[in-house]
Amino acid sequence: AGINGPQFQKQPGRYRIRTVAPHEGSVVTMGGIRIQPDLTLDALRPADSAMLILPGGVAWDEGKHSEAVELARAFLDAGVPVAAICGATAALARGGLLDDRRHTSNALEYLAATQYRGAALYEDAPAVTDRNVVTASGTAPLDFALHIFRLLDVYAPAVLDAWYNLFRTGRTEYFVALMQAAGAQDESEGTEA
Repeated sequence: AGINGPQFQKQPGRYRIRTVAPHEGSVVTMGGIRIQPDLTLDALRPADSAMLILPGGVAWDEGKHSEAVELARAFLDAGVPVAAICGATAALARGGLLDDRRHTSNALEYLAATQYRGAALYEDAPAVTDRNVVTASGTAPLDFALHIFRLLDVYAPAVLDAWYNLFRTGRTEYFVALMQAAGAQDESEGTEA
């Protein structure tokens, strides 16, 4: 919703989320949600994308989706960011994409099972961004979103800080700060016309 929804964004409509699958036809998530992807992996091009976001799940641990890891490599080679959470971080590790970048995951021991060589760069943090790669623990979807929004420059810094603190704490003061930051942003945009 934060990317597709225009509320509070610096440039509403700048980005659009498109779902991708290895094949045509609907996909059922591990949570039982049926999704009709917008396109297949072979049709996805880094030049037409702002970021590749890889969701978590157990399929990554089963060695599935190796073609998505190769696509992530192509995105990074083209200078397009990649974001991975939970099980998808293990897939990036298995593919060697975390060997030379600061990163995080569910636990260092979890990634060690992939035989990757980046353990010295592991950070015990909810989310980490390094050289166009965002990684996050499966327990940190809010921090994952924060890093994605920051890397894509979706929100002004004051709006993003207030948004993050509101959803992290649920405190009214951050709702007020979010409304004030969004209002200040709207006013400054109105004066530039």
